[in-house]
Amino acid sequence: MDATDRRILRALLQDGRQTNASLAETIGLSPSATLERVRRLEREGCIRGYQAVVDPKSLGYGVQALVGVRLRLHAATGIEPFERAVQAADGIVSCYHVTGQFDYVLRVVARDLAHLRELNNGQIAALPGLGRLETLVVLSEVKSGPIWPMEE
Repeated sequence: MDATDRRILRALLQDGRQTNASLAETIGLSPSATLERVRRLEREGCIRGYQAVVDPKSLGYGVQALVGVRLRLHAATGIEPFERAVQAADGIVSCYHVTGQFDYVLRVVARDLAHLRELNNGQIAALPGLGRLETLVVLSEVKSGPIWPMEE
């Protein structure tokens, strides 16, 4: 990946809906050369897709929480059922396998605190292999976004 590829990625992260002509103008290449590079970045898996960034509040989700999860068993027989159940759970929007105090950190959205309690006590507490969980309610989002640090 060269500096031009990084400029393409940076521009697409800012506006993934821009036309190829606009992108080409932004990075200083011809439209055909730009399209060729974008398609290569897609083929190579560097660009995994394009998506809309939706405000959770507009969908009725006024509460976000991070849930630290510790499993009882740290073997494939404990991990695989847990991960399958997480993928099927609607209230869990992200799941990260981590090191440290927890095995996983879940990002959860809920309509309100009562709904978060329902999710915690029902859906999350029922996850297979769960040993311990700790819920942190998000008070405000200081920084979020699709922008990745990229060196020139």
